[in-house]
Amino acid sequence: MALDLTPEQKAIGKANFEQAVGDLARQGKMSSVVVGGAPVDPNHPDRRDFLKAGLAAGAVVPVSAAVYYGYHSWKGNKAVRTALIGCGDEGGVLVGDHNPEFNEIVAVCDIRPSNLKRIFEGEDRGPRKGLKRIYGVETARKIRTYDHVDALLADKEKLGLEAVIIATPLNTHDVLTRKCFDAGLHVLCEKLMARDIARCKAMIRAAKEKGLLLAIGHQRHYSTLYAHAIEVIHNGVLGDIRHIRALWHRNNSWPFNPSAKERATYASGKDLDGQPFDVPFYRDGWYKPILQEDADVFLQDPKKLTEAGFSTIRELVRWRLYEKTGGGLMAELGSHQLDAASIILGHVHPLAVQGVGGKFFYRPGRNDRESDDAVFVTYEFPGPNHPKAGKGGNDPDDIVIVTYSSFNTNSFEKYGECVMGSRGTMIIEEEREVYLFKEPEPGKAGSGGRETRLVVSNAGKGPVLEATSTWGGGGGAAISKSASAPAWDSAVRGYRTEMEHFAYCVRRWQEMKQPVSYDKDTNGRLKYADILPRCHGEVALADAIVALTANLAMANRQRITFEDDWFDADKPTATPEAKYARSRA
Repeated sequence: MALDLTPEQKAIGKANFEQAVGDLARQGKMSSVVVGGAPVDPNHPDRRDFLKAGLAAGAVVPVSAAVYYGYHSWKGNKAVRTALIGCGDEGGVLVGDHNPEFNEIVAVCDIRPSNLKRIFEGEDRGPRKGLKRIYGVETARKIRTYDHVDALLADKEKLGLEAVIIATPLNTHDVLTRKCFDAGLHVLCEKLMARDIARCKAMIRAAKEKGLLLAIGHQRHYSTLYAHAIEVIHNGVLGDIRHIRALWHRNNSWPFNPSAKERATYASGKDLDGQPFDVPFYRDGWYKPILQEDADVFLQDPKKLTEAGFSTIRELVRWRLYEKTGGGLMAELGSHQLDAASIILGHVHPLAVQGVGGKFFYRPGRNDRESDDAVFVTYEFPGPNHPKAGKGGNDPDDIVIVTYSSFNTNSFEKYGECVMGSRGTMIIEEEREVYLFKEPEPGKAGSGGRETRLVVSNAGKGPVLEATSTWGGGGGAAISKSASAPAWDSAVRGYRTEMEHFAYCVRRWQEMKQPVSYDKDTNGRLKYADILPRCHGEVALADAIVALTANLAMANRQRITFEDDWFDADKPTATPEAKYARSRA
């Protein structure tokens, strides 16, 4: 993302961000950090206790995720007995990052034998640690395995199940969520919420009717790094924000060269539609080899596959490539970053979208697919004075442009978001680092730019970025990733926190001895927001609309204006799909 910054400039940008957080905290404008020199009492991890400890030292102390997201009172609770449905790539990430003190995995379910093995074994490097490494071999042996969700749910009493985590292909999310609701279980379902907006709305209505929790896994809502960055932005130090540039590029153009041992595990013969199984031409995480042990199960009993919602084994394993089963680059990658853009701009809905996308690289015999391999979309969001920003503004020309791109043939830039304001620029890179720079003032040498150190002063009209020759007061070194921290850092990515808070919400509603309520007050705010997931159904509905409408705009080669009724879960027939039929296969 910060492609032309030198290492020295990155160091300055990172220190600038930490300095800004520290300065704003000392001005009392950061809820995610506190100021004080006294040690933290682990038995009383409350922000007010930090403040009472004394402010004289001026040190910045990041508030723990548990305190910031409101679940620090967990101590003494039993872990929520949880089942994982879907043990593939994302299921492995969630298992690898979950906290057994909050969510005890007592069962796993997947229709693919290879996934059921992998969820226990994990991987040598990366976030998928596996159940054996987390629980120990002996305890992991006690975790039950199922190859059909109905069999899992039939054993819910025996297992003592309270909740499920769903990490299956997109087209199954709504079906499995509603089955679990019918079984009386709370649900944390991976993103995107569902394959179309009508199904998203049905999930929301089912959660309300059953009085159960529905959380959707857009993990940036629980990232402490994003929490710090967004608070800095909302303090106004970047000035007038007119543009956010987001991207997530990958290079899948390299030849796939498996070893002879690996090739021996790949399926031979033909799929259920009579097409031969192939070996990928390119290295591509979305175009995986079909394993013989998986193919054998469905070739012997095709009903297992069709009942799960798939026509072929290829469609199951490579589900992201098909219109029926996946939502392409916008659903899998873009939804995360447009979610972040909406939060940065104050949880607003976009006004319009247009873009270009297509299958420009892959071809028959070369990892062919239905989904796009390149997208570039442009959104118009309301600025703070726009009537649809919800702040009483009346300027329809107050627009913020948000662009998003994703390409499969070049990985030169790291993924992230660049927020451009009239007084400063913030770059959030790879969910790991944040860089902050001040705009130079006309005619003032050294007043801004990539080599300029900064502080945040309070000149009476609010916080302002100012250039300085030396930083003062100290920043917050623990806020960003340290150089020695692992590439996958739970503290900033949000997966662990979203699952911990989900468990906390389950316990709170059980303590209240009443069904989960999504009721709102007269101002339209949730009455029980503090014990509902931060990315509950209505929040995730907006993320799905933003991503899937972009697909329609690209397919139809047209600018689409978002309609308010699309975002209303109580209007089931008001959806972008109902109004805009796809014109391109």
